[in-house]
Amino acid sequence: MAEAVKIVAKNKKAWHDYEIVHTYEAGIALQGTEVKAVREGKVSLAEAYARFRKGELWIIGMHIAPYTKAAIENHDPVRDRKLLLHRRELKKLQRQTADKGITLIPLKVYFKRHLVKIEIGLARGKRQYDKRAAIAERDQKREMDRQKKHQFR
Repeated sequence: MAEAVKIVAKNKKAWHDYEIVHTYEAGIALQGTEVKAVREGKVSLAEAYARFRKGELWIIGMHIAPYTKAAIENHDPVRDRKLLLHRRELKKLQRQTADKGITLIPLKVYFKRHLVKIEIGLARGKRQYDKRAAIAERDQKREMDRQKKHQFR
């Protein structure tokens, strides 16, 4: 039986700006009002990235808007949040990010059953000409699909 997954937010720009080498699923340590705000879909991954601090992985720049129905005990929208991974995964990621040009970026936030999960990608930045080539390839594929569609009518 497949697990119920509800995607809350995606980082679409990440696939354009980076070449994703590998993806990892991580838990994320949130406060109560943050979980409720995530349920409302008020998450932005636009400027977010992940960094290691003292052997722990933290997500920086992820914006979770304040929960609308909370009174005084609301959270800071852009605070750094700890990512939860197994120790061996953390060590492996730390070794891989030590390479020049490799970074960790969030790709999507989703609910897996009742838990908030985040998919992070081990990424290498694309050059401008790589981006142009990807756009040209995508447009060419779209045009071929359009021609096939008209051919079989």
